[in-house]
Amino acid sequence: MSNITILKLKDNIIVPIQVELHDRSAQKLQMDILQKIESTGAKGLLIDISGVSIVDSFMGRLLGETAKMAGLLGAETVLVGMKKEVVITLIQLGMPLRNLHTALNIEDGLERLEKLKADRGFGGRKVTL
Repeated sequence: MSNITILKLKDNIIVPIQVELHDRSAQKLQMDILQKIESTGAKGLLIDISGVSIVDSFMGRLLGETAKMAGLLGAETVLVGMKKEVVITLIQLGMPLRNLHTALNIEDGLERLEKLKADRGFGGRKVTL
């Protein structure tokens, strides 16, 4: 099982996924991300899947659930680095990624996170359940 490095940059958590994840390792990563958000008080989560060439329905659902859970912990989520094959697969699977914002790359993703956090302000988090 591969360990994915979870980085902290200011009040953001950055998760660069550079390997294909099996169900068990993906679930472990989800728990590790949530634990890191909770322990650091991070307000932003950036997940980089540029190293992932295949996203199945389980992984798509897990990404959406992770974003929702992160939101409940007070963190906005941006997904970056999607390859065209991943985008096509997610659309064909009909995956609803309501809680995920997207950007092309890490730099754009960090800018998007800062805007989302600024728009939210300090008045709490609007969560769609």
